[in-house]
Amino acid sequence: MSATTVDPITLTVIWNTLMSIAEELGTTLRNTAFSEGVREGDDFATAIFDRNGRLIAQGNFSPGHLGSMPACVQHAIDYFPPETLRPGDSILLNDSFMCSGHFPDTFQVMPIFLADALVGYVACSAHQVDMGGAAPGSQKVHGVTESFQEGLRILPVRFVRRGNIDEDILRLVLGNVRMPDKVRGDLLAQHTANLSAASRLQQLFREHGDETLATAYEIILDRSEAAMREALAVVPAGTYSFDDCMDDYGPGTDPIKIAVDVTFDGVGAVELDFSRSSDVVPAAINSYINYTRAYAIFAIKVFCDALQPQTAGSMRPITVTAREGSFFNPAFPAPSGGRAILQIRIFDAINGAIAQALPHRAMGAFSHWSNPNIGGIHDETGRPFVMYDLSLAGYGGRQGKDGVEALSPVMNCSNIPVEVHETHNPVRVRRLELIPDTGGAGQWRGGCGLRKDIELLNSTAVLSHLGDRHRFQPYGLFGGEAGSLGETLLNPDGNAEPLHSKGMYDLKQGDVVSFRLSGAGGYGPVADRDPAAVARDLADGYVTNEGAINDYGWEPGPE
Repeated sequence: MSATTVDPITLTVIWNTLMSIAEELGTTLRNTAFSEGVREGDDFATAIFDRNGRLIAQGNFSPGHLGSMPACVQHAIDYFPPETLRPGDSILLNDSFMCSGHFPDTFQVMPIFLADALVGYVACSAHQVDMGGAAPGSQKVHGVTESFQEGLRILPVRFVRRGNIDEDILRLVLGNVRMPDKVRGDLLAQHTANLSAASRLQQLFREHGDETLATAYEIILDRSEAAMREALAVVPAGTYSFDDCMDDYGPGTDPIKIAVDVTFDGVGAVELDFSRSSDVVPAAINSYINYTRAYAIFAIKVFCDALQPQTAGSMRPITVTAREGSFFNPAFPAPSGGRAILQIRIFDAINGAIAQALPHRAMGAFSHWSNPNIGGIHDETGRPFVMYDLSLAGYGGRQGKDGVEALSPVMNCSNIPVEVHETHNPVRVRRLELIPDTGGAGQWRGGCGLRKDIELLNSTAVLSHLGDRHRFQPYGLFGGEAGSLGETLLNPDGNAEPLHSKGMYDLKQGDVVSFRLSGAGGYGPVADRDPAAVARDLADGYVTNEGAINDYGWEPGPE
């Protein structure tokens, strides 16, 4: 074996082991976490980096976290150069610019040593249930005008020193959050997961040696870059543009323009430019460039190179830009706590642009999703509670397929079970169901919207709403119709008061909040839909008789 190559069998063993370590890191984190969002919702990510901080392998988890990790790890290394690190150290950070765009996402980066020599890093992220700030869950949008109002900002700190957790840092963090037990549990789960991955990575180096691993890493990076360039070169050269709008950034505010120009050079590179989008807004919903980059890279992989692994190599041909001071590239201290809802909109904008070049791979716009936080002081325990919810609806229709129902669009998370919410929070979920006639009609129908009604059992609570698509429908493509608008109603069986998609509301015992997510966009001419498909939709309850007649001119046969 030379210094410039590794035999195919050894390379395969090394690659599969790296992937196994990254996945196992995530499994350990999920199984030891305390919060519902991490343990049930999979709102976390894991990855392995070489000694220079280059991404080598990642687990199959949240793209917003994964795409942000390379920059996050590099910032950690800038603060703690390799010569300052010791075996057993670990770095903690959550800064919005350095990491994935808002304070609830904490990252832990652990250097890996073998015989006192640094050989690489493992890293994991987790969305903490609370990081302090103006509202339970730390994701209040309207009324937050600067980052300092959003909670505890952690620049890179040495959270663990030579294997010992710094109790002073931990005390400082836990003293500034509403749910210290859950935050402590998740922070320690991150540390434990990194420890398990570190042990396995050290064993890999013992078995194959530093020189072989270093060579294998270069091969992995170069091959993944070559695969991405080959995939990008197939896309017709040109600039493809698309514009869309978010509802606004709070009650009484203007829509936010989302605009992207995607330029393929025809020889293996692509640039995505969001500069035509709106300026930074005075509310906690801006997207720092690292988060913008994460989902832009994810979208390119989905359309051009979906099945190849993501590494630092595969990212090299992709450039993501946005003018400074724009909505997608704000400067500190721009607030960004509610930026989670942007991931679908970043993807949808890129999807609309690439549909012009690759119509067979595009789809109607996703439904949106619901990410509310309901929190207060629990009447029975006298302690704070935060219900962090993820409600996920439909995919857009695409060539040859209807949109699937109630799956995570883009984010790769999971619906948190009703039973979990009701066990840990003073709430009762009254309804959880698909909404018929909401998916955009088309040759291939968009997925349905989702309704979730949550009753408050506590005397009082505060709702931080985090949704969208209440004003601008998810678009259809190539003759497919838009999905229905979403809406949120307070006490739907009473006065049915409409709630704003990003408003703050005081709730009282017995109040029911009905979250009704938008339907997804259709694909292809409505007139071309197979009547048999309409019949199946009727049987499955995705459309009603009235909807089938109005949308498709359905004429039921004799009984």
